[in-house]
Amino acid sequence: MDFEWMRDFLEGMLKPLAATMVVVMAVLLSYLQKLGLEREMIYSIARAFLQLSIIGFVLQFIFSQENSLWIILAYLFMVSVAGYTAGQRAKHVPRGKYVAGASILAGTAVTMFLLLVLNVFPFTPRYIIPVAGMMVGNAMTVTGVTMKRLRDDIRTQMNLVETALALGATPRQATLQQVKRALVIALSPVLDNAKTVGLISLPGAMTGLIMGGASPLEAIQLQIVVMNMLVGASTVSSIMSTYLCWPSFFTKTFQLETKVFTAE
Repeated sequence: MDFEWMRDFLEGMLKPLAATMVVVMAVLLSYLQKLGLEREMIYSIARAFLQLSIIGFVLQFIFSQENSLWIILAYLFMVSVAGYTAGQRAKHVPRGKYVAGASILAGTAVTMFLLLVLNVFPFTPRYIIPVAGMMVGNAMTVTGVTMKRLRDDIRTQMNLVETALALGATPRQATLQQVKRALVIALSPVLDNAKTVGLISLPGAMTGLIMGGASPLEAIQLQIVVMNMLVGASTVSSIMSTYLCWPSFFTKTFQLETKVFTAE
């Protein structure tokens, strides 16, 4: 009786295992086309299979607990991994992982707080953890792109920035155009996705609800909330990352920190 849940889990994994035949097809095509991606495909799918299986057991445990501390720990873990990943993308930004982590934490925490205050979601693991995961994942991508793009743009236009600083501009004023460009590029995919949601493809949250038996009307209500929170969290996180990057981009005398922009 104690192992009934394990039997149900193994029986439920038969369909995911059957779906790996699609990956076998992809591996075969990669081999025939001599793309050299076979090993990476197999590794990626095996890793995803293992990660999702483990996180399934973890969530099952957290959902059965009544202590809200588990929600906070799960959220902080997601933010930590996201900060590390975004920092890896912007590897030339000093303390990039900490900057990204703090930015993602700020954007998602503010958004989550507003959703809770407005009573959009109850503070329970079943709601908060999936919602936080979507926000953190989106903010991770946007923050990483913002930081990398900002550093690269300033590096490309160092002469313009240094001229503006020599004429008395503050670091904020001297890099205003680079900041705007980085934010627009990073946030454009989020906004484009919001403009085309439901027209090109059905989002994951909406698809999951419909496949789970919810009515399409209930599904779109949740999806509208999801799109709103993704835009909000991504915007706050990306803007916050530009402010946190400045101390490492400039010296105390408001000059460009040359060593930050000389690395390839």
